[in-house]
Amino acid sequence: NRGNKDTTIVVDDQAPSTSAGAGSIHKTQETSRRPPTAIQSIVNVIKSTWLNVLLVFIPLGILSHFLNWGDVSTFTLNFFAIIPLAKLLGTVTEDIALRVGETIGGLLNATFGNAVELIVSILAIRQNLIRVVQASMLGSIISNLLLVLGMCFVAGGYYKKEQNFNQTAAQTCASLMTLACIALIIPAALHAAVSTDKGKTEEEILDLSRGTAVVLLIVYGFYLFFQLRTHKFLYNELPEGAECAEGAEGENAAPEEPEEPQLSLSISIASLAVITVAVAICAEFLVGSIEGIVETSGLSSTFVGLILLPIVGNAAEHVTAVSVAIKDKMDLAIGVAAGSSMQIALFVTPFLVILGWIINKPMTLFFELFETIVLFISVLITNYLIQDGKSNWLEGVMLLATYTIIALAFYFYPDDT
Repeated sequence: NRGNKDTTIVVDDQAPSTSAGAGSIHKTQETSRRPPTAIQSIVNVIKSTWLNVLLVFIPLGILSHFLNWGDVSTFTLNFFAIIPLAKLLGTVTEDIALRVGETIGGLLNATFGNAVELIVSILAIRQNLIRVVQASMLGSIISNLLLVLGMCFVAGGYYKKEQNFNQTAAQTCASLMTLACIALIIPAALHAAVSTDKGKTEEEILDLSRGTAVVLLIVYGFYLFFQLRTHKFLYNELPEGAECAEGAEGENAAPEEPEEPQLSLSISIASLAVITVAVAICAEFLVGSIEGIVETSGLSSTFVGLILLPIVGNAAEHVTAVSVAIKDKMDLAIGVAAGSSMQIALFVTPFLVILGWIINKPMTLFFELFETIVLFISVLITNYLIQDGKSNWLEGVMLLATYTIIALAFYFYPDDT
């Protein structure tokens, strides 16, 4: 009996301990799932990226405009002011995306990631800077395909010899980019074929551009339906080789904890509104100083639109894509870089053509022959490099080399061609 009693005592001593441990674990889980307060959310926004040190350029850029410090100062200060705003816009959007799921979240990320380009372009169209808008759209596509994707391949390849990604999703994106490229080649071909009566040809190209823009917007709508409804499974598949890598790690691999929102919903929505307004203000002053900086610096408006403005607009995508590539999340990196290019080509550019139609501005899909060839080359080399579903650092070097050659070419490219 004494032995049984001792046993009973031991069991009784362990039971409360187990119960307390379970209660402690439960309490810890509840604490980790507790939504962040408003103050915590604001602190998280401030600490989200080192690029926030550039926020000091926002008041300086505004002062430069109102105190007439000159077009070069106004352009430069607002240029650097928009970079952290673009990154913050991406950060807040990613946090909101955690609440709505991966697919819709990715769409939100791509949409708000292109918000800067859209705002800058709308303001430029209102000021009749059509060439700047066209160059900015083309530059954003080329920058994402060559510069951002190239940096992803190099950064990811530095830590891992070969990386895998979803081949089907990447090829779908590449095929849609080819379609967009065709839509831009045809107006240039029409202009070259029937350039006898300049006034009539310009009117025909304008009508062709508006009709083509409608078609591209419809195709983009079908793509969203394809991605979100009928073929959603394609975008949730593991890339080839990923399952083998998981199996090789075995049971010793620690389970990945689901990422939780770092901002409260109210702070996220308020931040989106404030950041968008700040971007609009800085973009207004940036666009207003373009003509002055072209006259004083000797740079062409094509170079400013095609090389400089995309650096501002793609800041968020660039930082995000490279950081996830380093973490070997190449599907997300491809989605951010190539997906953003596709959205600009199939949605943003056609939307601007329709907007120009509404406000009676001659925004067209007609690019100069040289610009069209550059776009074709960019899409071509990207298609070649992603068709096998694998990447390495040398492929990234190829993309970066292509972008550098194009940037040099446009530095010497005159406006009066």
